[in-house]
Amino acid sequence: MTLPKVLAKIPAIVAKIETALAVSNLPELIVYAAGQQSFGVMIARGDLAVEIGYQRLIEIQEEILWLCEAAHVPVIWATQVLESLVKKGAPSRGEMTDAAMAERAECVMLNKGRFVTEAIAILDDVLARMETHQLKKTPQLRALHSWLHRS
Repeated sequence: MTLPKVLAKIPAIVAKIETALAVSNLPELIVYAAGQQSFGVMIARGDLAVEIGYQRLIEIQEEILWLCEAAHVPVIWATQVLESLVKKGAPSRGEMTDAAMAERAECVMLNKGRFVTEAIAILDDVLARMETHQLKKTPQLRALHSWLHRS
């Protein structure tokens, strides 16, 4: 499928969300950028975890997924997905669970490594299996409190 020439010339924007400031400004970023052109969000989970803490990362990535789903903005699930598999040829149990949870995003980013071909095959299998178990994230219609600064 080829895009019309007008659409092919407009580049898409992906906002890499890697800081607390980016998280707090995400609603405004989505409103502004998504109204202008093709727009997506990358959850840079490694960088974000370092900045906001690993405990908060889980909550924040969920809220980013909810917000983006509500706004019809595609999400890239990024940072260290199947990292041990890509680098060493064998995934950890935690990485497999993480890969399964990536089904809620529209795209999954893998890093380069010796076993990336195997990682793609395993990720494809895991995502196909998970697709039958869930349909993205169903919001519970609760307030999104993470946009507020917490200590």
